[in-house]
Amino acid sequence: MNKILLSGLLILSTGLAFADGHSSAEKTVLTNLNAYWDARNSKKWDMVVAMSSSTGMLNTNSDGSFHKPKKVLSAQDWEDQNAGGGVINVHGAEASQLNDTTVYVRYYAEGVVADGNGGMRPYRTRVTGVWVKEDSNWVVKTTHFSSAAYGGTHQTVQADFED
Repeated sequence: MNKILLSGLLILSTGLAFADGHSSAEKTVLTNLNAYWDARNSKKWDMVVAMSSSTGMLNTNSDGSFHKPKKVLSAQDWEDQNAGGGVINVHGAEASQLNDTTVYVRYYAEGVVADGNGGMRPYRTRVTGVWVKEDSNWVVKTTHFSSAAYGGTHQTVQADFED
Protein backbone atom coordinates (compact mmCIF):
# COMPACT_ATOMS: atom_id res chain seq x y z
CA MET A 1 0.00 0.00 0.00
CA ASN A 2 2.82 2.39 0.88
CA LYS A 3 4.48 1.68 -2.48
CA ILE A 4 1.28 2.59 -4.32
CA LEU A 5 0.89 5.77 -2.29
CA LEU A 6 4.55 6.67 -2.79
CA SER A 7 4.28 6.01 -6.56
CA GLY A 8 1.17 8.17 -6.78
CA LEU A 9 2.84 11.03 -4.93
CA LEU A 10 5.90 10.76 -7.17
CA ILE A 11 3.78 10.95 -10.33
CA LEU A 12 1.77 13.87 -8.93
CA SER A 13 4.85 15.82 -7.87
CA THR A 14 6.49 15.25 -11.27
CA GLY A 15 3.41 16.68 -12.95
CA LEU A 16 3.55 19.75 -10.72
CA ALA A 17 7.21 20.30 -11.61
CA PHE A 18 6.18 20.74 -15.25
CA ALA A 19 2.96 22.62 -14.46
CA ASP A 20 4.06 25.79 -16.24
CA GLY A 21 3.88 23.81 -19.49
CA HIS A 22 7.06 25.26 -20.95
CA SER A 23 10.05 23.31 -22.16
CA SER A 24 13.47 24.93 -21.92
CA ALA A 25 13.28 25.62 -25.69
CA GLU A 26 9.94 27.41 -25.26
CA LYS A 27 11.32 29.53 -22.42
CA THR A 28 14.42 30.41 -24.45
CA VAL A 29 12.35 31.36 -27.50
CA LEU A 30 10.04 33.57 -25.41
CA THR A 31 13.11 35.31 -23.97
CA ASN A 32 14.60 35.66 -27.47
CA LEU A 33 11.29 36.98 -28.81
CA ASN A 34 11.37 39.87 -26.34
CA ALA A 35 15.06 40.51 -27.05
CA TYR A 36 14.32 40.52 -30.79
CA TRP A 37 11.64 43.21 -30.41
CA ASP A 38 13.83 45.18 -27.99
CA ALA A 39 16.54 45.15 -30.67
CA ARG A 40 14.07 46.30 -33.32
CA ASN A 41 12.72 49.07 -31.08
CA SER A 42 16.23 50.31 -30.26
CA LYS A 43 17.34 49.99 -33.90
CA LYS A 44 20.10 47.50 -33.14
CA TRP A 45 19.90 46.04 -36.63
CA ASP A 46 22.99 43.80 -36.28
CA MET A 47 21.28 42.08 -33.36
CA VAL A 48 18.03 41.73 -35.35
CA VAL A 49 20.00 40.06 -38.15
CA ALA A 50 21.78 37.77 -35.66
CA MET A 51 18.40 36.68 -34.25
CA SER A 52 17.00 35.94 -37.73
CA SER A 53 17.50 32.74 -39.71
CA SER A 54 20.74 32.82 -41.69
CA THR A 55 18.96 31.01 -44.54
CA GLY A 56 16.34 33.75 -44.90
CA MET A 57 12.95 34.61 -43.47
CA LEU A 58 9.42 34.05 -44.74
CA ASN A 59 7.05 36.84 -43.73
CA THR A 60 3.52 38.04 -44.28
CA ASN A 61 2.70 41.63 -43.34
CA SER A 62 -0.54 42.91 -41.82
CA ASP A 63 -1.14 45.38 -44.65
CA GLY A 64 -3.10 42.89 -46.76
CA SER A 65 -0.26 42.30 -49.22
CA PHE A 66 0.76 38.86 -50.45
CA HIS A 67 3.28 36.66 -48.65
CA LYS A 68 6.82 37.95 -48.98
CA PRO A 69 9.48 35.80 -50.69
CA LYS A 70 12.17 34.20 -48.56
CA LYS A 71 14.84 36.82 -48.01
CA VAL A 72 18.02 37.31 -46.04
CA LEU A 73 18.03 40.92 -44.78
CA SER A 74 21.17 42.82 -43.85
CA ALA A 75 21.40 45.39 -41.07
CA GLN A 76 21.28 48.08 -43.77
CA ASP A 77 18.07 46.55 -45.22
CA TRP A 78 16.47 46.72 -41.76
CA GLU A 79 17.54 50.32 -41.29
CA ASP A 80 16.24 51.34 -44.71
CA GLN A 81 12.81 49.77 -44.21
CA ASN A 82 12.38 51.15 -40.68
CA ALA A 83 13.45 54.74 -41.27
CA GLY A 84 10.31 56.23 -39.68
CA GLY A 85 10.77 54.53 -36.33
CA GLY A 86 8.20 53.44 -33.82
CA VAL A 87 7.86 51.26 -30.76
CA ILE A 88 6.23 47.84 -30.72
CA ASN A 89 5.54 45.90 -27.51
CA VAL A 90 4.79 42.18 -27.24
CA HIS A 91 1.72 41.07 -25.28
CA GLY A 92 0.39 37.62 -24.38
CA ALA A 93 3.23 35.65 -25.94
CA GLU A 94 2.81 31.87 -26.03
CA ALA A 95 5.21 29.22 -27.31
CA SER A 96 4.71 25.57 -28.26
CA GLN A 97 7.64 23.33 -29.08
CA LEU A 98 6.85 21.25 -32.17
CA ASN A 99 10.04 19.18 -32.24
CA ASP A 100 13.70 19.42 -31.22
CA THR A 101 14.42 22.27 -33.64
CA THR A 102 11.10 24.11 -34.05
CA VAL A 103 9.02 26.31 -31.74
CA TYR A 104 5.73 27.94 -32.79
CA VAL A 105 4.90 31.32 -31.20
CA ARG A 106 1.87 33.56 -31.15
CA TYR A 107 1.39 36.94 -29.55
CA TYR A 108 -0.03 40.41 -29.97
CA ALA A 109 2.19 43.29 -31.07
CA GLU A 110 1.04 46.79 -30.23
CA GLY A 111 2.57 50.23 -30.33
CA VAL A 112 3.07 53.15 -32.65
CA VAL A 113 4.66 53.22 -36.10
CA ALA A 114 5.53 55.91 -38.61
CA ASP A 115 2.58 57.04 -40.71
CA GLY A 116 4.69 58.10 -43.71
CA ASN A 117 3.94 61.80 -43.16
CA GLY A 118 6.38 62.45 -40.34
CA GLY A 119 3.90 61.45 -37.63
CA MET A 120 3.03 58.30 -35.76
CA ARG A 121 -0.07 56.11 -35.84
CA PRO A 122 -1.30 53.36 -33.54
CA TYR A 123 -0.50 49.79 -34.54
CA ARG A 124 -1.97 46.52 -33.27
CA THR A 125 -1.58 43.10 -34.86
CA ARG A 126 -1.71 39.40 -34.10
CA VAL A 127 1.53 37.58 -34.84
CA THR A 128 2.29 33.93 -35.37
CA GLY A 129 5.78 32.73 -36.08
CA VAL A 130 8.22 29.89 -36.17
CA TRP A 131 11.59 29.90 -34.44
CA VAL A 132 14.18 27.32 -35.45
CA LYS A 133 17.37 26.11 -33.88
CA GLU A 134 20.39 26.94 -36.03
CA ASP A 135 23.63 25.64 -34.56
CA SER A 136 22.88 26.19 -30.87
CA ASN A 137 20.80 29.37 -31.25
CA TRP A 138 17.04 29.86 -31.51
CA VAL A 139 16.31 32.31 -34.36
CA VAL A 140 13.14 33.57 -36.03
CA LYS A 141 12.38 31.88 -39.36
CA THR A 142 8.92 33.16 -40.22
CA THR A 143 6.33 35.65 -38.99
CA HIS A 144 2.76 36.23 -40.06
CA PHE A 145 1.24 39.54 -39.00
CA SER A 146 -2.56 39.75 -39.05
CA SER A 147 -4.29 43.05 -38.40
CA ALA A 148 -6.23 43.17 -35.12
CA ALA A 149 -9.17 45.60 -34.93
CA TYR A 150 -9.32 47.79 -31.86
CA GLY A 151 -12.91 46.95 -30.92
CA GLY A 152 -13.38 49.98 -28.66
CA THR A 153 -10.18 49.48 -26.65
CA HIS A 154 -7.48 52.08 -26.08
CA GLN A 155 -5.59 52.99 -29.24
CA THR A 156 -1.92 53.54 -28.54
CA VAL A 157 -0.59 57.00 -29.40
CA GLN A 158 2.92 58.44 -29.31
CA ALA A 159 2.17 60.30 -26.05
CA ASP A 160 1.81 56.91 -24.27
CA PHE A 161 5.60 56.56 -24.56
CA GLU A 162 6.52 60.07 -23.46
CA ASP A 163 7.25 61.15 -19.89
